[in-house]
Amino acid sequence: MKIKTKLNLGVGLLFLLIIILSLVSAFYIFSIKKDTENILKANYNTLEYSRNMLLSLDEINSNTEKAITTFETNLDKQTNNVTEVGEDDATRNLKKNFDVLKKNSTDETLKSQIRQDIFEIMKLNMVAIKQKSDVAKHTAETANLWIAITGALCFLIAFNLLINLPNNIANPIKELTESIKEIANKNYSERVHFMSHNEFGDLAKSFNTMAQKLEEYHNSNLYKLLFEKKRLETLINNMHDPIIGLDNQGLILFVNDEALKIIGMKSEDVIGKTATTLALTNDLMKSLIVKNLKNESQMLGQKTLPMKIFADGKESYFEKENVNITIQPTGEDDTIDIGDVIILRNITPFKELDFAKTNFIATISHELKTPISSIKFSLQLLEKGQNGILNEEQKYLVESIKDDSERLLKITGELLELSQVETGNIQLNIEKSNPYEIVQYATEAVKMQAEQKQIELVIEAEENLPDIKADSEKTAWVLINFLTNAIRYSSEQSEIIVKLKSDSHQVSFTVIDTGKGIDNHYLAKVFDKYFQIPGSHKTGTGLGLAISKEFIEAQGGTIAVESELGLGSAFYFKLATV
Repeated sequence: MKIKTKLNLGVGLLFLLIIILSLVSAFYIFSIKKDTENILKANYNTLEYSRNMLLSLDEINSNTEKAITTFETNLDKQTNNVTEVGEDDATRNLKKNFDVLKKNSTDETLKSQIRQDIFEIMKLNMVAIKQKSDVAKHTAETANLWIAITGALCFLIAFNLLINLPNNIANPIKELTESIKEIANKNYSERVHFMSHNEFGDLAKSFNTMAQKLEEYHNSNLYKLLFEKKRLETLINNMHDPIIGLDNQGLILFVNDEALKIIGMKSEDVIGKTATTLALTNDLMKSLIVKNLKNESQMLGQKTLPMKIFADGKESYFEKENVNITIQPTGEDDTIDIGDVIILRNITPFKELDFAKTNFIATISHELKTPISSIKFSLQLLEKGQNGILNEEQKYLVESIKDDSERLLKITGELLELSQVETGNIQLNIEKSNPYEIVQYATEAVKMQAEQKQIELVIEAEENLPDIKADSEKTAWVLINFLTNAIRYSSEQSEIIVKLKSDSHQVSFTVIDTGKGIDNHYLAKVFDKYFQIPGSHKTGTGLGLAISKEFIEAQGGTIAVESELGLGSAFYFKLATV
């Protein structure tokens, strides 16, 4: 039976019993009232009329006319109020005797007879009152009995409903609640068993179906994928590096808490919005999406400067990495672009250490330069023989000290140059410069070194090249560094080519050697500070190419290398024309 039907039947039955109880009570109350009114109207009034007639009868001698009138009035009322058996005959006899008395008002015998008639009427009504009182009492007792029976029946039914109906509703709800808790605890094998064919039975059936589908879903690959997705989201949120994920339309798919901190926005204000829309009101977001990975990869040699962002209560340095995400759809040969992930690596501690290192190097280099210069000056005095003639062994020692001093002086000079570049104190004198003169100056500077190894320096320069915007001294220094490295790694009696040509509003300077070349694994690192190719002669500091890169990029140019192992190398840089 349906719960609704049970409730309707229970409440309806209670309502019906209340109506029956009300009707029974009203019926018996009306019956008692009717019996009471019948006594009052039929008998009590007759007694009242009889009493008045007796009083009038006693006054006939003294006030005959008034007494007769009063007697006649009450007699008429009694005539109209005859209700009991025999009362009609007694009333007629009374009236007959009274008519005779009016003619002879002094007849005492007749008066006595009239009194007997009145007493007879009163007796009949007194007996009737007693009988009707017994009837009313019986009616009241019957009323009490039926009201008690009906009330008891209502109480029993109501008590039964009070005990059973709430349990019938509450117990299935309690069982269902416990089952829902089990489902919430991932116990998807939980089932509810309601055998009744009511709403709870339908609910149990639906719940079991839901639990079965949840169990299937939990055991399916989709659940595992969503679980892994949730795990990845948690992992990304717990990473200390700010991370922002975008789809191929620039829509932001996810952003971790660290990224929200530095951009100063809430998750609901970022996720689902396009990056270009947010960039209109957020300067940091604008700087993050100003370039995508493809554009960055097309900018050869372009240095990516760290981003300075106020984070963690101080100015922090972040290095942006834009990871392009591509997939290869099943059954297809081509990959498609599905989005980008922007990662900001916090390099503040490394930057602080780098600043400390740079300051330390600058200080040490500056302090070393003076004593090294003094050593060189002292060696020059020894070579002039002012303090005596040196023997061959002494000359050899002086020459060794001189070479080491030159090397130390070169190293300290490079370190000072590097510290100037890193601290931003590099002084550039950008002016209109002649590329031919720069090449001529550089080749003359290394001519002696080339002749010692019988290496020929060949200049291949296009005619009528325009002037360039450059610092001639720094540019020549870079070209000399290229040539020095080429001479060092070239074999004797080989050839080094210096190419000078125009390249779309730029002039390209290229130094090509025929040395052993550079392995592809190391090409991306040759311009890093302190890097030296494994297996090479470590005669330098590993700073020359790093400083060269800084000098060229500070002038707005690009620098790069092309090389194959065993086929030599080609180092080049490009500077804009005037």
